[in-house]
Amino acid sequence: MSKHGISINGNTQLIAHIGYPTHSFKSPMIYNPYFASAGINAVVVPMGCQTPDYPVFLKSVFSLTNICGALITMPHKVVTVGLLDEVTATVRVAGACNAVKKLADGRLVGDMFDGAGFVRGVQRKGFDLTGRRVLVVGSGGVGCAIAASLAGAGIAAISLFDVNTASAEALGQRLKQNYPQIDVRTGSNDPADHDLVVNATPMGMNEGDALPMDVSRISPDAFVGEVVMKTEMTAFLQAAKDRGCRVQVGSDMLFEQIPAYLEYFGLPTTTADVLRDVAQLSY
Repeated sequence: MSKHGISINGNTQLIAHIGYPTHSFKSPMIYNPYFASAGINAVVVPMGCQTPDYPVFLKSVFSLTNICGALITMPHKVVTVGLLDEVTATVRVAGACNAVKKLADGRLVGDMFDGAGFVRGVQRKGFDLTGRRVLVVGSGGVGCAIAASLAGAGIAAISLFDVNTASAEALGQRLKQNYPQIDVRTGSNDPADHDLVVNATPMGMNEGDALPMDVSRISPDAFVGEVVMKTEMTAFLQAAKDRGCRVQVGSDMLFEQIPAYLEYFGLPTTTADVLRDVAQLSY
């Protein structure tokens, strides 16, 4: 493996990055520079696959003998759940899957790491999630993934809110089924009395936007996280920081989840800081 670029040979392990369209894919510009710099003989390859072809293609790609795993992105995360032999509780709660690998016995198994990136980032900043009360505003794909990973991290209680009440309530039911010990509530975006507050909506992205909740109700001792990546310090995060809260920017979720993927695929892992240093992203 070249230290100056990607070198593909007969021993290269493939990671399929499957979705459609592929022009917005960022993972190859993070993984591949890391593999090159670390001397790891693996490569992430974008694979554009449209919805009608996906179920057959997913099975076919795992017939390759040098496939290491697959990164699954839009629009296939939800349908993937029903195509696998086994999934984790995180996948069941999130209702979606973004990582697939093949076991030695031939079974295809899946996990979900969108939320793991958020959780790992919070934990790496020194925030212990055990026994905490959390609020997640937004029950779309990313909100569901974050809620699922938070549930697996030992929280005591979670409040869910979405303008689409049905989606928040459905997420709440999945959490109750898989994590009956957690106190699950829906219907309010009041951040008071929560230790961790998460904005999993596009709200508060720009100055002048309506914010996803009443920031004045957030405790200065709370930790506040964001999923929007358009800008590092959104209006919502800035308002929380001005209250004295510790915060996590949206892009941390992207970089922090990649070590989880690497470990899942059995490849040498690294840190989000190393990945940021070597990434060749162009936004």
